[in-house]
Amino acid sequence: MQIGPYRIDPPVVLAPMAGVTDKPFRLLCKQLGAGLAVSEMTTADPRLWHTTKSRKRMDHSGEPDPIAVQIAGYDPQMLAEAARFNVDHGAQIIDINMGCPAKKVCNVWSGSALLQDEPLVARICEAVAQAVEVPVTLKIRTGWDREHKNALTIARIAQDAGIAALSVHGRTRADKYAGEAEYETIAAVKAAIDIPVLANGDVTSPERARHVLEVTGADAVMIGRGAQGRPWIFREIAHYLATGEKLPEPTPDEVCAILIGHLEHLHAFYGEHMGVRIARKHLGWYAKDRPENADFRAVVNRAESAREQLRLTLEYFARVGEHHAALRTAA
Repeated sequence: MQIGPYRIDPPVVLAPMAGVTDKPFRLLCKQLGAGLAVSEMTTADPRLWHTTKSRKRMDHSGEPDPIAVQIAGYDPQMLAEAARFNVDHGAQIIDINMGCPAKKVCNVWSGSALLQDEPLVARICEAVAQAVEVPVTLKIRTGWDREHKNALTIARIAQDAGIAALSVHGRTRADKYAGEAEYETIAAVKAAIDIPVLANGDVTSPERARHVLEVTGADAVMIGRGAQGRPWIFREIAHYLATGEKLPEPTPDEVCAILIGHLEHLHAFYGEHMGVRIARKHLGWYAKDRPENADFRAVVNRAESAREQLRLTLEYFARVGEHHAALRTAA
């Protein structure tokens, strides 16, 4: 997939997720096979650009190209200025958020709330695309609710306004994350426009990724919640799309090495106090797949220091590795 001058290969993309796709997680997903990793949304409000949180979100030093930054807001000129500011700070692709369903975002007429005002969508897309020399992309949902699905109209508006690629989550804002994503609307969008289309929603396995690409005709898949606790999903999907073969599940030792590296980066990036707390949600996601992991979550979430958090994690995976070795011996 091509976005402006950037070839996205493999066409497997980490979705922007607030509070999740920070620099440590983006770097990890890129290392594990993501062709592109989009930052969590940054505000278009200039009064907030110099807070600690915003500075962390705008830190892209050492990040592999292309660097994609998502911006959120409602005012065309404010969003245009935010795009310029982020390009000046390293962004090589600007993504506009019109997909977030969170109430606090929609209540200030941002995120997916914007889908209700098609003329405003056009003004925003035009203002941002004209403000910067880098490619501008757009992320949307299929509509505000199931009675008002207007993704097709929005897609045409975006293309006419100079948007370089469009990501579509196969749910309406009203659906939030409930039920199953539908892909018919994404297929209709892909058939109607010429710019690249990324299909998002319920891409949780290599088989589902191939299915989504086949039924939508999309140029790439975008993975959000499917990558939480499973950042190696990118290499699994990329390998399966290229060869038709499934990679083996990572061993406990491999998962432990990935997780320890992630924890150490979080501790270094945020400092020990914040890093330990931010790491807890990632530890929960890594441990979500097996019922025996509930004990691990309960214990490791009590860790107050980086050393303790790392020690508990290493001890847990040592026990898991011993258990797996015993099962293999018994077999």
